[in-house]
Amino acid sequence: MTELTLDTIDFAILADTFHAPTKGSFEFHSDWLILVDRNGDIAATVDKNQPHYGDWLAAIAAQNKLRTVEKGHYLLPGLVDLHCHAPQWPQAGKGLDLPLYEWLQNYTFPLENRYRDNAFADDIYADVVSTLLANGTTSAVYFASIHRESSELLAQHCLTQGQRGFVGKVNMDNAEQCPDFYRESSVAQALAETEQFVHNVFALPGNDIGLVSPVITPRFVPSCTPQMLRGLGDLVQKYDLHMQTHCSESDWARDYAQSQFGKTDIEIYAEHGLLNRKSVLAHSIFLTENDVAMIKDYQAGIGHCPLSNMYFANAAMQTRELLDAGVQIGLGSDIAGAPVPSIFRAAFDAVSHSRVREDGVNGRIDAALRGEANSRVSYVEAFWMATAGGGQVLDSKVGVFAPGYHFDALVIEPSRDFGNLRVYSDMDSPRDILEKVIALASRENIQRVWVQGRLVRG
Repeated sequence: MTELTLDTIDFAILADTFHAPTKGSFEFHSDWLILVDRNGDIAATVDKNQPHYGDWLAAIAAQNKLRTVEKGHYLLPGLVDLHCHAPQWPQAGKGLDLPLYEWLQNYTFPLENRYRDNAFADDIYADVVSTLLANGTTSAVYFASIHRESSELLAQHCLTQGQRGFVGKVNMDNAEQCPDFYRESSVAQALAETEQFVHNVFALPGNDIGLVSPVITPRFVPSCTPQMLRGLGDLVQKYDLHMQTHCSESDWARDYAQSQFGKTDIEIYAEHGLLNRKSVLAHSIFLTENDVAMIKDYQAGIGHCPLSNMYFANAAMQTRELLDAGVQIGLGSDIAGAPVPSIFRAAFDAVSHSRVREDGVNGRIDAALRGEANSRVSYVEAFWMATAGGGQVLDSKVGVFAPGYHFDALVIEPSRDFGNLRVYSDMDSPRDILEKVIALASRENIQRVWVQGRLVRG
């Protein structure tokens, strides 16, 4: 065997396994052995063609540490959701025919203001965390509301249910764009509450390994004054925190930034200290060449939300070009700007979004001129964004089955008895199976879920 000893191993998984450690390709391993240590991290992986594979298998089984995923089921890395508005869960599916500004004013802000009531928040947040876990989301980046106490409840639910949570208390203070009933009373109070939120999340009992992290969250450029942006940037720099926001999401948001600041969203965020290697920039539709270069320089990343972009963005994200440029990109559900709490659905929509962009939609234009050539994104690339790509954006060791990474995983069960996912062993190659999982898997097909080596579903 190797220097690794059985004493350091908590358990091992034997499974037919998919993952995508490299953008643009995937790996399928039949009867792969993944060894998980007592911290919930991957200690080693052993392929059946490697020396000592049989020795490891026998020794682990003898100590009753072997967990076997039956044939016909598949082990995948846990899914990463880079952009989810937890308080909007009750409005999922509502008002999606409205422009973004009207949707926010008529639906979102009145609903989010209800989270000043901790009892109301507690029930919704418990459900949204449970729902995302059931859909295979092991890492979730959440916008909460402007209310510190209920935002801490969301962090607590992530910790209690075992989800890797990145939770942000929202900040918004611009009286020109935020309703009177739902905005910070002052910049000073908002920053004090945000810093207290950061300390309280880090100090949650049981959060010693940092399963749940606080995230600095300026809602978007129109919602924040320069004083608010600067204060939040100071907190990012002081504590080396994650930051999440909406970036260049719509014509309205882009035009506001230009009219008020004379700069792009990216330039504004950088100027105020809000960009770092852990920044999650949701949407990012209207990026300039300089924006792209700055995102790469800061090692920030994009949360691509294809379905909500179709509703609210006024344009299509240049996913193909950004992937080819080496920008870090993952996927977001964007509950409730999109109504489906599934990153498999987001991956499917990323493919569909790119195909519509490539083919074009106006039948009155010649086919050769109708779309944007070479824009498509493959299912394999979408799977990478849903797993390893999302992990890169978060600067976190998730999304890949490799030594040193956290064991966050799910088991997919195709079945004729439930859901729509079917696999035919005599007709479906591993690539076929992976594409079918992305296109057809639902929560009914997700049999088990682990986070940090802990079985949290199934």
